[in-house]
Amino acid sequence: MEPTTDRLKTPRAAGVAGVAFALLLGAAIVLMRISIPGDAADATIDQDRRWAVQLALQIVPFAGIFFLWFMGALRAHTGEAEDRFIATVFLGSGFVFVATLFAAAAAAGTVLNEETPSDFGRHYAYTLLATYAMRMAAVFVLATSMIGRTLGVFPRPLAMLGTIVGLILIVVGSGVPWSELLFPAWALIISLYILRVRRTAAPAERSGPP
Repeated sequence: MEPTTDRLKTPRAAGVAGVAFALLLGAAIVLMRISIPGDAADATIDQDRRWAVQLALQIVPFAGIFFLWFMGALRAHTGEAEDRFIATVFLGSGFVFVATLFAAAAAAGTVLNEETPSDFGRHYAYTLLATYAMRMAAVFVLATSMIGRTLGVFPRPLAMLGTIVGLILIVVGSGVPWSELLFPAWALIISLYILRVRRTAAPAERSGPP
């Protein structure tokens, strides 16, 4: 197989993984919100919708795995000219986001299996997700937008959108219900853009010199 084809397939597959991550995380957030209305830190789980929380917790690990592929798609799209400082923030925030997302899901699963859920366990799971995971997601979005704007690999409106989303997430967190959906929505837009760019570039690269 030619090297050019290898370079094309990896970002395309990772871009699809970015779409999968966005859809899975968005679905998990929606399921959690409909089963725990209002302030999730103090609310109790609707017993009739307990299945929604269980399904959301089953989805989260797959969302985290696809997110790692999404990170790969972004790095492949930016190329080798990325700034090392910003790239370090990009990678660090991405890895911490996945770690806190998994920890929050594990804590929520433990609380869910308790006959009488403790306030500590519920607050701990919510704090991990709302305060830490979403803040790391905000840093990841800001770093990605900065890389895209600095290297010119993202259109100005797309970079500006990421900056706005990142600032909202880092300031608001989960204080505003459903604001968490901004992150998977942004990831979906970025993934679709990468897929469109790779699809447009593929015919030109195939017709180039061998």
